[in-house]
Parts: sequence; structure tokens; C-alpha cells
Amino acid sequence: MNTTTPTPEELKETVRKKYAQISAQGADYNARSCCGATGSSTKVYNIMSDDYTELEGYNKDADLGLGCGLPTQFAQIKAGDTVIDLGSGAGNDCFVARHETGAEGKVIGIDFTTEMIDQARKNADSLGYNNVEFRFGDIDNMPVNDNTADVIVSNCVLNLVPNKEKVFSEIYRVLKPGGHFSISDIVLIGELPEALKNDAEMYAGCVAGAIQKDDYIGHIQDLGFEDITLQKEKPIELPMDVLTQYLSQEEADAFNSSGIGIFSITVFATKPGGTVESSSDNNAVAQKPCCGPSCC
Repeated sequence: MNTTTPTPEELKETVRKKYAQISAQGADYNARSCCGATGSSTKVYNIMSDDYTELEGYNKDADLGLGCGLPTQFAQIKAGDTVIDLGSGAGNDCFVARHETGAEGKVIGIDFTTEMIDQARKNADSLGYNNVEFRFGDIDNMPVNDNTADVIVSNCVLNLVPNKEKVFSEIYRVLKPGGHFSISDIVLIGELPEALKNDAEMYAGCVAGAIQKDDYIGHIQDLGFEDITLQKEKPIELPMDVLTQYLSQEEADAFNSSGIGIFSITVFATKPGGTVESSSDNNAVAQKPCCGPSCC
């Protein structure tokens, strides 16, 4: 257990090493972990990850059992779109997105783990996709020109980046006017115990790097995004055998009864300057007030 606060660069290096390790593991092993961070729990299988197998374009070899949502399901990708996936891993979301864009579209995956990029490129080659490419780089400094993407997706990745404001700023820069994003991520309501917040391994496990839900949405609003919509939300419960790696039994019991909430959310928003439909998901809850005749 590490009780000192890691620096942003130390956190990045921990995440890089952990996800290089994950790239060599099977999906079944990763699915038993907290975003692939630990194989200790047999109860974590359904905590964060959602089932991709029913989505068109799904490729088993590209599914490492990571993620905390299905952002491509909500992303309103159209034929011919240019789509960017942040933290693309072995390419799972990219290949689902490619099914929606068709051969006339383009999909770009960005990842800062060389092993993931290599695996994703092999998967794309095996599928014969010449309009899916994978670029090595940080998502808070994307190797992409301004105003490139119609759609950006990401699945349980922004929580791994220390400077989330910078990532959202990059998303704004890279989206075309009128473009939009659909991002699944982990957020908090209430403060985590210090032992969880300060542990770099727990950070790599998707939870310790999460920020308050209101702050997360606030970063999006502050940059001027429009049509901010919460497309999906589900609670996350950490199993006791994970908690007791960081907390005493008494502290773990207190945490579970504290009312602190860990949630997977999927958020949609548009960059001003064009016409993009708002989310049509029946369960979506708009964050902006509705002024149209159908509000009531």
C-alpha cells in the first residue's frame, strides 16, 4: 500500500506499465478485474464492463474485457463519419465504430501503450480494414489536427488521466464544429478514503483517478459544449476483497455504509457550430433545461 501521493508523471507511468501487462492477458482474466487492474476478485466481473457481444462490428480478439460502458452504442455514428476513440486499447470500440461509419468513413484510435497499439494494428490487419488506424500518443495532447472528428468516443479512460480538463480541451479542439462525443467513465459522489485515492495501483484500476460527478460535468460545461446529456448511469460497488487490500476491515465496512457513490456514466455533448441531434436514448436525462413544446 502506498500512502504518498504519486505525481502525475508517476501515475501515467503506472498506468502505462499496467496496461502493457493487460495487453498480454486474456479477456476472461481482465474481466475479473477492476478495469483490468487486478486479478484478485472473482466478484468484479460484472461491476464495470458491459457486454459488447451483441453489437455489430464486435471482434472477440479486440475485446480485452475492459471498459465501463458502451459509448459506441450511444454515439450516433453515421456512415462516412470520422470517429476518434480515446484510449483505444486493442481496438474493440474502433471496430464497432467502423461498422457504423462503413468503408467510406474513418476511425482513428489513440493509445499511449505501445503494446496496445501493436495489438490493435494486428487486429485491424486481420480484419482487412484500411480505414481504421491507430496512433501512439497521449489523449491530453492528441496527435490529431484541429476540427478533424465528427464523433469522439472513449470507454473508461479519462479517469486514468491526471489532467482531465486538458483532455476535454483537446476533445473540443479536435472535434469539428457541430461534432459530438459520447464518453463512458467513472465518477464519484462523495470523497474516497485517502488510502484509495493515493494508491497508484488503485489509480490504474479506474477508481482512484475518478473525480466528482459535478466537477466532471462542470469541465464539459466550462469549455462551452452544448446539449450535455447523461445517456446512462449505473452504480459501481467495489467487492470486499478489493477494498481490504487498501483498508482495514473496519474501514472497509465504514466505506460501504458511508453513502459514497462510485458510478459509471456515459455523457454526450456537442461542440457549437453545427446541427447535431441530441441523444435519442429513452433513458437519457438532459443536463440543460428544455424549452420546447414537448418538455411537458
